[in-house]
Amino acid sequence: MNNETKLPPVTLNGPAAWTGEDLARVPQSWTRTLSQNEIAELERAADVFAAGGKAIAVMTKEDFPLPGLSRHLTDLRSTLVSGIGFEILRGLPVGDYSQKKAATIFCGIGVHLGRARSQNAEGHILGHVRDIGADANDTNTRIYQTAQRQTFHTDSADVVGLLCLKKAREGGQSLLVSTQTIYNEMRRRRPDLVGLLFDPIATDRRGEVPEGEKPFFEIPVFNWHAGYLTGMYQRQYIDSAQRFPQAMRLTKAHIEALDFFDELANDADLHLSMQLEPGDMQFVYNHALLHDRTGFTDWEEPQDKRHLLRLWLSLPEDRPLPDAFKQRYGSIEIGARGGIITPGTHLNVPLD
Repeated sequence: MNNETKLPPVTLNGPAAWTGEDLARVPQSWTRTLSQNEIAELERAADVFAAGGKAIAVMTKEDFPLPGLSRHLTDLRSTLVSGIGFEILRGLPVGDYSQKKAATIFCGIGVHLGRARSQNAEGHILGHVRDIGADANDTNTRIYQTAQRQTFHTDSADVVGLLCLKKAREGGQSLLVSTQTIYNEMRRRRPDLVGLLFDPIATDRRGEVPEGEKPFFEIPVFNWHAGYLTGMYQRQYIDSAQRFPQAMRLTKAHIEALDFFDELANDADLHLSMQLEPGDMQFVYNHALLHDRTGFTDWEEPQDKRHLLRLWLSLPEDRPLPDAFKQRYGSIEIGARGGIITPGTHLNVPLD
């Protein structure tokens, strides 16, 4: 198929086609501070849930009632799916909580947005984002386990949520960029390259291989399906997938297209930079945005080191995804898709 026939018919407009330069001027449009009543509601729900003795991994909305805040969480889901694609909820006093209570509150908010998905082969639906001293050059390392720059990427779920418990001594800024904006700029400035990113490009699974699948998946960076442009990207894993002889070879033109994609994502006028403070919760829609984290210098004391909790969520009433996403998501059923499922995976919530 000619690449041009796979492109969206026009320049894409709408709330998710933003630039960081524009959004930086109006932080009130993407930041919301929790009220004292909402914080009290969250704390009360967490205490009641903990007293019941039920495992966090099987929590439901009924287990974690939020009669006041749930109205905003419904609006937040709309912001993610059909709005600008992200929001910061600010002001949770995590310094007053045990790690278990903070995790319970975060997962409680998560069940009101969607269904939690496994983030690794161990079945963790709550991830711990911190530097564990992993070797970034090891092909089985997940980059979030290091202090190095992550580079712009999408995660393997509809939404990624982060709760900041501790921030680094220096650095570790969160960066977001619009996939639609990158596409529009590529189409305008390098129409000779943009179509190549609709080709099925191999991405390394980094050792987390579902039963019966290849050690890499082949999903285009840009996917035009049912009137939506959906992104899938992790450049480091695209590059490392070339170690597999059966993976599609990247031509010089493909590499040039990927390099230009990276150049646009890293354009300070296009992406938005923010520092997550302790108590901040960031929710990002992977299908419309890419996210990144700058490198950081951590504190020496173990109890002070940078630490975020992470959720991957599948949302109800979401956009359809193309069949190619089954390679990574397992299922593309709306509301029950995404995550990493390997033989023997059992969903659980690690608190340490």
